[in-house]
Amino acid sequence: MWYPWRMVKAAYQVARTIREPERLEDIIELAGVLVPPQKLRRLTDSLWDIPSVARALRERPRMGAVDVAALRTLPAGTLGRAFADHLLENGLSVLPRLPARTDAEYVRAHLLEVHDVWHVLTGFGTQVAGELGLQAFSLAQLGSPFAAGILTGGLANTLLFAFSERDVRMRAIVRGWLLGKRARPLFGGAWARMWESPLDEVRALFGLEVTAVEALLPPVTQSC
Repeated sequence: MWYPWRMVKAAYQVARTIREPERLEDIIELAGVLVPPQKLRRLTDSLWDIPSVARALRERPRMGAVDVAALRTLPAGTLGRAFADHLLENGLSVLPRLPARTDAEYVRAHLLEVHDVWHVLTGFGTQVAGELGLQAFSLAQLGSPFAAGILTGGLANTLLFAFSERDVRMRAIVRGWLLGKRARPLFGGAWARMWESPLDEVRALFGLEVTAVEALLPPVTQSC
């Protein structure tokens, strides 16, 4: 049940996220607003129709503890090294591990903990354009209402506060959508078993044709 104070808080969080889309803590909190339990269950039910995702829902692979210092010792070009470099270069820490007692809880927990791995695999940065591109990728792959909500907020921010960035942001969104549609589902990937694998090989395994998709897009033009 939505009590008035919850509605006010949700509206405030949405407004603040539109104004300041870089606030990761607000975006994480918005997951419960944009995808309440009933909607999360509907999303989870739809994911059973995707064979590889259905297998993940049965087996529930988790990231487990991530030793960033150990991953930094891996050879350059491996998935684990690229992931550790991504975290350190962007001043990030591993996202929190949530409980996964039900299928729906697993979907939420898994998508949160693998968020930055997906950044590395897709080649999207952590600036606003990169985050929007990754959400477009997630929407194409899973039909996530959370991704749709973040994209809506991102477009609102572009219109109201960052119209000069429309070209680079829209290019990222189109790239993410095309990449998500062409690739095999990343959901449920056992990334902890692939840290030592070359990043290019992991991308190829999932059909992440990063270079091919980029070749389809026009160059970024100077916006005003």
